[in-house]
Amino acid sequence: MSSYKIPHIKEEDEEQWISQEEDQDTEDSTIKGKRKTLDLHSKFIAPTGGSPFHCNFCGKRFKRKTNVKLHMMIHTGNKEHSCNVCGKGFKEKHYLQTHMRLHTGEKPFACDQCDKRFHAKTSLKTHLKVHSGEKPFPCDICGTRFKMKGTLKNHMMIHTAEKPFVCTVCSKGFSLQVHLKSHMCVHTGEKLFTCSVCTKGFSQQIHLKIHMRIHTGEKPFTCSVCSKGFSQNETLKRHMCVHTGEKPFICSVCSKGFSQKETLKRHMCVHTGEKPFICGLCSKGFSQQIHLKSHMRVHTGEKPFVCRVCAKAFSKQESLKRHVCSHRR
Repeated sequence: MSSYKIPHIKEEDEEQWISQEEDQDTEDSTIKGKRKTLDLHSKFIAPTGGSPFHCNFCGKRFKRKTNVKLHMMIHTGNKEHSCNVCGKGFKEKHYLQTHMRLHTGEKPFACDQCDKRFHAKTSLKTHLKVHSGEKPFPCDICGTRFKMKGTLKNHMMIHTAEKPFVCTVCSKGFSLQVHLKSHMCVHTGEKLFTCSVCTKGFSQQIHLKIHMRIHTGEKPFTCSVCSKGFSQNETLKRHMCVHTGEKPFICSVCSKGFSQKETLKRHMCVHTGEKPFICGLCSKGFSQQIHLKSHMRVHTGEKPFVCRVCAKAFSKQESLKRHVCSHRR
């Protein structure tokens, strides 16, 4: 008697079905074979409109048992199809085929508006929203709209403060996996992003982007009071203290206030006696770099401060101020 098998059915289910057939050899084999095939089909494929098969992990329901099996790979991490270039795994073969185009450089999907090409049809579909301006996914809390559902999902973590991606070294949480990946470079010391001008390395792409402004001269952050430009937003914030008079950094020894953290750090050397700035010619130490710079003029003979009355030059501004007083007497 022939055995009927349906692909993707568990081995134990197949064995159970075959043994049931063998126990009923007395009945007409053709009729029973068809009946058993129909019964088994009903077992693995739900009636129209029903979804009786559910995932034990997340409760999601499916019409076909084979779809549950495929879905379970999300939870188990089982990915049958692996890339032989980078080792990345995929649950379905067609996902792997799409992924391989990243390595081959193949981009079969072209935008009919700007001729930009993409390796995946979904990437082209997302790109087309750039031209249409379509943003179909709104945030229910703040109303911000997004082109992609995934971007909205990431955005929602701002409101929920959800940080599902946790560093295994320091337990710091992140809302996005890409941020965790970038953070891990802090622990490994890895610097994936390199400046194309001076080859300096950075652990995060944002740090490289900020660094590039040194070479380009770009200063996108402008003071609303004096119009002075800055390459970093943090530098602008510190600068604003000049106008507001705010001195949020207080010395724990003498309670003197400073507008910038670095200024407080330099001031602390007064109390500790630390002189980290050393002259390379005479080994004299200084608590602040500006004092070392002034001292170096002793060796170079440079006198940049000139009296407007008699044209006498000085190496230090303080010396010029004292000299000017002699003309006022």
